[in-house]
Amino acid sequence: MTRLAAVLWWCLVSLAVADEPPQPYVEEPTYKMAPHLLGAPDGFRERLAEAGVTILADNTGFSIGNTNGGFAQAFDYAGHGDYCAIADGGKLGVHEGLYLKLRAEHRYGETIVGNVGCFISPTLIADLPVYNSEQVYLTNVLLTQELTDAFSVFAGKMDTLDGDMNAFAHGRGKTQFSNMGFIFNPIVGATVPYSTLGAGFVLHPDDGPMLMVTVLNSTDTTATSGFDTLFNDGMLLSAAVRVPTNWFGRPGHQLLGGTWNSRTYTSISEAYIPYPNVATPTIQGSWCLYWNFDQYLFVDPADETRGWGPFGRAGVADPNTSPIDAFLSFGVGGNVLGRTRRDDTFGIGWYYASTSPQIGTLITSQFGPIGNGQGIECFYNYELTRAVRITPDLQYVVPSLRSAEPALIAGVRALVSF
Repeated sequence: MTRLAAVLWWCLVSLAVADEPPQPYVEEPTYKMAPHLLGAPDGFRERLAEAGVTILADNTGFSIGNTNGGFAQAFDYAGHGDYCAIADGGKLGVHEGLYLKLRAEHRYGETIVGNVGCFISPTLIADLPVYNSEQVYLTNVLLTQELTDAFSVFAGKMDTLDGDMNAFAHGRGKTQFSNMGFIFNPIVGATVPYSTLGAGFVLHPDDGPMLMVTVLNSTDTTATSGFDTLFNDGMLLSAAVRVPTNWFGRPGHQLLGGTWNSRTYTSISEAYIPYPNVATPTIQGSWCLYWNFDQYLFVDPADETRGWGPFGRAGVADPNTSPIDAFLSFGVGGNVLGRTRRDDTFGIGWYYASTSPQIGTLITSQFGPIGNGQGIECFYNYELTRAVRITPDLQYVVPSLRSAEPALIAGVRALVSF
């Protein structure tokens, strides 16, 4: 089957919207319309998609709070709006296999990061694309050209949240876990910006390993076009291989990759994670290595796309530039297998983030004792309608800042596809 590669590990973007079928690293040329709240099934938006322009939008809202521990106990409301448009060059008569993707997004409300005293956000999507800003940002202007059935190239501005795809722990923080520790591997935080300019290629045979390589600007340009600072402070290289497995006669994946950023590091405040503005010794370049897996243990006999099983992530990073020098997470997640509620999903996971001794010493001098962070999250994603999903969520977080007590976080998330 001819396919369009639209996601590269940490760097190649895929379309991630409410109820979108999971397409790790790859998207079909004909985008399937997600169920939505507004409009008729055969309405204007569907006719527009048939003509070559797909429009998708959703809102993720959180009512969540810290009930015990941390720095403060309070409930807050926050959310994230996501608006995507994808133009199919073949259907529009421009060029077969050419696609243009535009994405605008914004956050709103109050983050609970400060109340908990953690660096790994319990509600990541509510803190993106720019922490504590409520402006709308254009985070994707991405051109992709399919050259063969198994090879595609891409270039433009792209966000990186869709990297590190996992069947049970990903979903951009909308449909699966909410905590950053389970949406992607935070070990990349010091080397990978959220949105920036770049280009790359992906080799994606139907049934074999997938090879992904990309080159990006070294710094974040979410709030600008990025052309005036392109490669002014080095570049980011990223590569990964994702291999399908069939252990126990069930589908799964193993992924191994790494990043190298050549920019000059003078602080940790520019990382993907909103760390405090702590100066560091000037260092040229940083790196990280990462791994993840997902493995189905049970599959619905009537639908092989539904099932559940374990997942895990691990990684190491340059301790001189990355506040997290090692990361580990494990858990179980997937679909509820039963005659009713077949589209509901669940998950429970644990993560551990080791603080770099070098960076930890610098943070301690300004913010007090620091140690290793860890957390547990469990959720149940309930399909209220095809366009509305409600997710009760419970987390227990041990912040790396030792001045903050372990926190018990509880709340609910609502995802609406418009």
